[in-house]
Amino acid sequence: MKFAKYLTVFNLGIQNTFVYRWNYFLRALFGLIPLAGTVFLWRAIFHEHGGSLHGYDYGSMIYYYLLTILVANLVTPTEDEWHITLPANVSTYFCAVISLLMAAFIQFFITYTLAMMAFWILEISTIVFIVYSFEYFLGGQMFPIDIMPAGVQAVMKWLPFYYELFCPIAIFLERLRGPELAQTLAIQTGWLCLTWATAQTMWNRGLGHYQAVGG
Repeated sequence: MKFAKYLTVFNLGIQNTFVYRWNYFLRALFGLIPLAGTVFLWRAIFHEHGGSLHGYDYGSMIYYYLLTILVANLVTPTEDEWHITLPANVSTYFCAVISLLMAAFIQFFITYTLAMMAFWILEISTIVFIVYSFEYFLGGQMFPIDIMPAGVQAVMKWLPFYYELFCPIAIFLERLRGPELAQTLAIQTGWLCLTWATAQTMWNRGLGHYQAVGG
């Protein structure tokens, strides 16, 4: 599979976004509703736990969620009332950008693979919904992965969803350092290669099963 094919699909997605601007705007606007609910939920949780939970305070938790929105490319945050701290090390920015790029490609290849299932299955919306549900719960969009028990974290770190959103944010927040950071980037690179290979295989095999349906 040539890179030009991926670029073409990406370009079509960009064009679709600009054509249906109101759809994107309304989706982004109503996407703030779950965020508002999350803010009030965590305020209550931190109030009950005395203001700290697994190394997060209320301000840093909300900052985490603002970063999830930014990384997920849903809305651009404009709030400036949280205690926002930037990484002190230049290497952190470099690693975070590298991880962000790999996360974007992993997400793209997974989506591309799901789309290729249409060669065999006429209706794939249920499968897409299931996969996206796993991404939402296991990718860090609902809660930071590192507040989970150590055993659960160990399992989640070997799943691709961990590297689609939480990984670049955790690097930027400097919650991954040293050997743990190196291991995380290595696993993310492995998932990038695996998802790319899977997407390529699905495309090649799908061409041999293609059937035109409809008029």
